[in-house]
Amino acid sequence: MTRSHDRSLRLFACAALLAWMPVCPAQTASSGEQEPLGIGLESLTYPYPVQLLTLRMEGRDVKLAFMDIEPSGPANGKTVVLMHGRNFFGAYWKDTIQFLSAHGYRVVVPDQIGFGKSSKPDVPHSLHVHADNTKLLLDYLGVKRAVLVGHSLGGMMAARFALMFPEYVERLVLEDPLGLEDYRVKVPYATREQLAAEARKQTRAGIDSQFKDYFVQWKPEFEVYADVQYRWSLGPESDLIARTAAQTYTMAYEQPVVYELPQIRAPTLLIVGEQDRAALGRSRVAPEVRATLGLVPELARKAVQSIPDARLVLFPDIGHIPHLEAQDRFDQELLRFLEQPAGR
Repeated sequence: MTRSHDRSLRLFACAALLAWMPVCPAQTASSGEQEPLGIGLESLTYPYPVQLLTLRMEGRDVKLAFMDIEPSGPANGKTVVLMHGRNFFGAYWKDTIQFLSAHGYRVVVPDQIGFGKSSKPDVPHSLHVHADNTKLLLDYLGVKRAVLVGHSLGGMMAARFALMFPEYVERLVLEDPLGLEDYRVKVPYATREQLAAEARKQTRAGIDSQFKDYFVQWKPEFEVYADVQYRWSLGPESDLIARTAAQTYTMAYEQPVVYELPQIRAPTLLIVGEQDRAALGRSRVAPEVRATLGLVPELARKAVQSIPDARLVLFPDIGHIPHLEAQDRFDQELLRFLEQPAGR
C-alpha cells in the first residue's frame, strides 16, 4: 500500500463528552427494533473528548479519531497508548484510561483507520500502515517514548509497531493478542468478496453469539459492542462496513507476526485469559480443526519463550477481554508492570 508522509496534519476537535453512555441505551436487543448507526459512530458518545487527525492514505484524506487524556493525578511524564481489537473501538478502554490517568499517565487512545469514529476507506489494510499511522499520531502529539498496550488485533498492531519503531517503545503489553499462530496453516483462504458477503449475512443472533464467546461471564453492559455491529448493518453504509471487515480480516490473516516475536526488544508483558479461544477464521474450518485453533494460553506460553524479555500473566476464569471482564485485576497487573524497575 502506498501512502504519503505529508506532515501538514490538521487537527479537528469534536465536542467534549463528559461520560461514555451506551448507544441509545433505551434500545436494547430485547426492546424492539433498533435505529441504524452512522458509519462514524456519530451517536455514540466516548468517555473523553475525541479529536480527528487528517492523514493521507491511497491518495485521499482520511481522519484518524483519537482521545488524548492528560493525567488526573500527579503527572509522571509517561505516556500509554491503548490499541483496540478488531470488533471494538477506543471507548472500551474507559475504565483503564481512568485508572492510568489517576496514576499520573498521559493516555492516548486511537481508533485505527477503518474502526470506530475514524474514516473507513475501501482500500487494503496493512499492519505496517496502521503502525505508521500510530507513529504519525505520536509525532503530532510530541510523544517520543510510550508504553504500548494492544488487545486482540491491537496486539498484532502493537507488536508490528515495536518491530518497526523500537526507539518509540518503552514497554509492550499484549492482551490476548491475535497472531500468536499463523492462521493460514489451518484456515482456508477466502477472497475479500467472499468475506464481505459473509459479513452482510450476519444476523443479530449471530452477532450476539460472537460477542458472548469473548467472555466467560456475560454482563448486560457488554451488549453495547454487539449493538454497534448490528446497528452498523442497518445503516445506509452497511456495505462499506462489510467491505472494511473483509479488509481487516485479510490483513490479520495474511500478515502474521508470530515469526518475528524474537526480534522484539522492549520489555513485554502478556496478559491472557485462560478461557480465551479466539482465532481468526474459526467458523471457516471443520470442528476437528477448530478444536486446535485459538489455544491462546498455550500459544502465549510459547510466545513468552520467543520474546527475549517477556513474562506472562494468566487469568484463570477469564476469556478474551480481561480489561473488561476482570478490570481491577487487569489494571493492577498493568500498573505493576509499568512501575517495575527497568531490567527486572
